[in-house]
Amino acid sequence: MGCDVISVDIDKQLGDFTLSAAFESDSGVTALFGPSGSGKTSIVGMIAGLIRPDRGRIVIDGEPVFDSAAGIDAPAHRRRIGTVFQDGRLFPHLSVARNLDYGRWMTGLPRDEAQSKHVIDLLDIAPLLKRRPGALSGGERQRVALGRALLMKPRLMLLDEPLASLDARRKSEILPYLVRLRDDTGLPMIYVSHDASEVKALASRVVLLDGGSVVKSGGVELLG
Repeated sequence: MGCDVISVDIDKQLGDFTLSAAFESDSGVTALFGPSGSGKTSIVGMIAGLIRPDRGRIVIDGEPVFDSAAGIDAPAHRRRIGTVFQDGRLFPHLSVARNLDYGRWMTGLPRDEAQSKHVIDLLDIAPLLKRRPGALSGGERQRVALGRALLMKPRLMLLDEPLASLDARRKSEILPYLVRLRDDTGLPMIYVSHDASEVKALASRVVLLDGGSVVKSGGVELLG
């Protein structure tokens, strides 16, 4: 991969809120860090293809997935991005095994039993496969959501405050899995958080946001 796995330069008017952000990210974990309402989740939505910027360009691994000047706007399912949200967003009527397989099926990938076993082992979710999401703890649901995203064979992972809805005990349970995922897969990740300790544990690069703009970017030392 090249030096910059992702390049973002976007503008979006959201009601009275003006979002104008530009940053580049390498193959490690880049944290979008800032207070609630600073535009972090909206940026993730635009990278994922869930929100359309008014203007700008988003390039992933050398491929423009959005370019307003060139008329490019790749649909979300064609961007090869694994996204994990704060609430997991599992299908309550499907078993864990079928939830895990959903992303692969949606993107038209053939089944890869070796990868599936590796992801299930990596996240320790084999005992959960026959359960429904309603019978899982918050931490277990997030591990399943991570597994579903990984089984899409993404070129980029977007993690939008995946620990924010968990209590302290569940956070300390799942954080090591995020570190393991980072170290095992080598996938570039964009991690949204307003928790400095999480960011220091995971990220190699920080993009500080406030009021819809990038204030500063650099290493985790920006967080003090």
